[in-house]
Amino acid sequence: MDQISVVTTVVDARSVADLLAAAAVAGRLAACAQVGGQVESTYWWRSGVETSIEWSVQFKTAPDRVDALVAQIRAGHPYEVPEILISRVDCGDPAYATWVFEHTRA
Repeated sequence: MDQISVVTTVVDARSVADLLAAAAVAGRLAACAQVGGQVESTYWWRSGVETSIEWSVQFKTAPDRVDALVAQIRAGHPYEVPEILISRVDCGDPAYATWVFEHTRA
């Protein structure tokens, strides 16, 4: 296994970020999840520009677990339209990619 996927999202509270991260790892949908410090986001919402403080969450997973992980994130996400971005990493440490694959299996 030489590929991994990185799924990212942002939420409005650290506690929500922690819950999403813990649920994904406990459910073997992600091998690990990293909660990043506060970020200030500016975006269009309901015909106006909004600015808010958010917490980022980055999940490392195997490509075959992405759909299930996204479904779980969406189900637990507080936003009406959550940001969920998926990146495929084609090059990286092969030992790490193997670790991610092995830890996304039941």
